Parts: sequence; structure tokens; C-alpha cells
Amino acid sequence: MTQAYIVAAVRTAGGKKGGRMSGWHPADLAAQVLDELVTRTGADPALIEDVIMGCVGQVGEQATNIARGAVLASRLPESVPGTSVDRQCGSSQQALHFAAQAVMSGSMDVVIAAGVESMTRVPMGLSTGLPAKNGFGTYMSPAQQIRYPNVQFSQFTGAEMIATKYDLSRDMLDEYAFQSHQRAIAATRTGAFGAEIVPVRVRLADGTLTDELHTVDEGIRFEATLEGIRSVKLLAEGGRITAASASQICDGASGVMVVNERGLKALGVEPLARVHHMTVIGHDPVIMLEAPLPATRHALKKAGMNIDDIDLFEVNEAFAPVPLAWLKATGADPARLNVNGGAIALGHPLGGSGTKLMATLVHALRQRGKRYGLQTMCEGGGLANVTIIERL
Repeated sequence: MTQAYIVAAVRTAGGKKGGRMSGWHPADLAAQVLDELVTRTGADPALIEDVIMGCVGQVGEQATNIARGAVLASRLPESVPGTSVDRQCGSSQQALHFAAQAVMSGSMDVVIAAGVESMTRVPMGLSTGLPAKNGFGTYMSPAQQIRYPNVQFSQFTGAEMIATKYDLSRDMLDEYAFQSHQRAIAATRTGAFGAEIVPVRVRLADGTLTDELHTVDEGIRFEATLEGIRSVKLLAEGGRITAASASQICDGASGVMVVNERGLKALGVEPLARVHHMTVIGHDPVIMLEAPLPATRHALKKAGMNIDDIDLFEVNEAFAPVPLAWLKATGADPARLNVNGGAIALGHPLGGSGTKLMATLVHALRQRGKRYGLQTMCEGGGLANVTIIERL
């Protein structure tokens, strides 16, 4: 079987709810990423054989196959198809897996995996809440209710359950949140994100397109203090999590171009990284966000590797308990985890986060001269993807 190579990896800087990216239609925002991938590789746009795009809120402006909409908003020809993937927060990481599998099989040679989410324009929960309010039912079926009686699946509940199970105090969560901001601030000030961020013109909520370029993640609190984070109100009485130790609502898009050996020759480019291993598992949907822990163990075993073989880790910071529990369970070196900060500081654009984290991981490995990177994230329904890459 042939190999899957990443030849370009980019993302937009994150935008806050109602902020500098809020005026962009999500298809147009994703098109900026598609165009940048073509520009960076110098690829003939007609050589792109598919666009696989992750998106969670596939309703409203993100409905009717957002991947195809992004293609039609880009400079890719109409002949390039597109399909949209929903594996919840891991949607674009799964898009990467599908793209890699396509080129490894030899059925395609050049595929773009991407993700987008405008959480300003398509608020979280809209795809379930809107039908329910209008009499079209809910996603929880009678058979599911029999299997999980008196259970309401909730990521917030799951995060609190993880904090309790792994004995993670509020102080620990707050300290981790502060660290995320400090690392993101350092990465921004040293230019570590420069190679991965696509400059996008600021488009305000009213649609006004300015001449200013958006290149700095809007969620970073440059003035953050540990005392300030500790003063934030708990999300639930008696709980341990606050808005400060949870990921930020975010508008953003990201993408990677994936090719095989024939694709490398057709494009005439050098690879940035090779996809070394891919895993996805199902786990307990009630605690929900714990899946990255067994998924990482499973991936390392199948890859014939140990945790210390991995140089850098990206574990999505949906809530601070997730990466902290992951560290406890795996014994990984904390200094290798989310070295440029994570979603607590940078934002979590749901379906756009998978390839966003991959863009950060690819470039961080190159900047630090490291070899192996591992990415994983918790996903609604008790799922987790794991991707191991090798820098080339």
C-alpha cells in the first residue's frame, strides 16, 4: 500500500463570537483555505480529486454540503467534488483520515481535507434545537432511551465527570487554563503561528469587508492572570469547570492537502509529513469526553510505539479536564503537550478543529526539528480519533 503525505497545512486565525471573522459566510471562509492550499503547493486546481470537509453544525449557512459550497466559492473548478463529514468535534480529523485512506488505496492521488465552523452564524446546538422547537423531534431515539434510561448526553456533564474521576481540582484546571494562554501568547509573539495562519481580511458582523488582515487568534487573553481565571464563576454549582477552563466559541477554517507518491510527482512538491497511523474508537457516551485516553493506548499499540516515542502531542482542550486526564492516563511528558497553547486560548471551531490542530502540529514539529507527532480529540457520542504523523 502506498503512503499518505501532507504537502500543505494551514488555518485561519480564530475569531471570537461576533468578532473579526463573524461577517464571513462559512463557505466563503473555507474557500480562503482551499485557495491557500493550492497557492502554497502551486498545484493545478484541476488535479484536486476531492474535498472532504468537517463541519458539525450542518444547518443554515452550513447546510446542503458545505464542502461543495466551499469549492464553488473558491477558485477550484466545478469539476472538483466535495463531501461533508460529521464526527462531531473530530469531523475534520476524520476528513484527514478519509483523505489519507483514499490516497493510500490509490483510488485518488490528491485530496484536500478541511474543516469549517462559524459559531457566530451557526450557533452550537442549532441543528438539534431548531427542529425540536418546531415539532420535528430530537436526535435521541426510543431505542437509545431504552439503552440509556434517564440520561441526557452532555459534554458539560462528561467534563465534570472526568474531573471527578481523575481527581482534578478546580485549581488544577485553572492553572492549566492559564498555561494555555501563556503558551499561546508566547507562540504568537515569537511568530510560531506564522507558517500556518492564512491572512484573511477582517469582515465584520454587518458584512463590512475591511482592508485589515486577521492574523492573530482573537481569543487569546494577553492580559490573563491566574487570579483573574480563578475568579470566574463555576458553570455548575458544586462543579469544577468555568468558562475560563473550557474551550472558546470560535469562527475558523483549516485544511491540509494529502497526496500519495503519484501526487507528489504530479505536483512536484516535497512532503511536510507522512501519515504514520490512524485510529478511531467508540467509548462510553455518558462520560463522553474520555475516549482519547483508550484511543491513544490503542493507536500506540497498533503502531508498535510507546508514548515516549512521540515528540509532540496535540490533545484538544475542549475542557481542561480532558488533556489533564489524558496526561495522567498516558504518562506523557507535559512539556510536549499543546506546546503552543490550545482551544482554551485559541478557540475551538468544532468541525474546523481537527485540521486546525494538524496544521499546528505539522509546523511545530518542523520548527522544533522533531520527528513524531500525535493528535487526538474528544468527540460527541463518546468517540475519539488519533493521528500519528512523521515529519519529513
